[in-house]
Amino acid sequence: MAMYPKQVEEGVAPLRGQAPPPPPPATGFPMNGGGGYYQAGGATAALAVHAKAPVAAWSTGLCNCFDDCGNCCVTCLCPCITFGQIAEIIDRGSTSCGTSGALYTLVMLLTGCQCVFSCFYRAKMRAQYGLRESPCADCLVHCCCECCALCQEYRELKKRGFDMKLGWHANMERQGRTAATMPPQMHPGMTR
Repeated sequence: MAMYPKQVEEGVAPLRGQAPPPPPPATGFPMNGGGGYYQAGGATAALAVHAKAPVAAWSTGLCNCFDDCGNCCVTCLCPCITFGQIAEIIDRGSTSCGTSGALYTLVMLLTGCQCVFSCFYRAKMRAQYGLRESPCADCLVHCCCECCALCQEYRELKKRGFDMKLGWHANMERQGRTAATMPPQMHPGMTR
């Protein structure tokens, strides 16, 4: 005599007085982990579908460069400065404005494809702030309208409260967040 209830061929034995549950329809879509299949509706569908974060619109349009005439002129004459300021904020201070700007200039002089380099920062910025990929793909925006894209990213960070001339660390000090962004202090070992 077995201690466990008898297993039904499709699944677990039904409780007393209940009909056995019907087997899930096999649709041929494998679920992660193997062995199971995607089922339209029900609990397995909730596990197979991941919710996306809400997507927000940019605060200014791509062609609103003259909303900040000073930045527009700097970006048209020397885009490496604007890129360096943007990259320092997006990288949260792990790279300096000067380093990012110099790398941008180096890529521009050696390959002429600085737009490919800068489009990765646009994608990173969109991921950090939940921004919509508009008006088209990031690489296409940077390849066709490099200066406009840099100006839009600069304005977006400025509208989010960053003083772009200060850099990441000074902005964090100004906002009183130094404790949250600095590594924890290491104390010497225990002494007797």
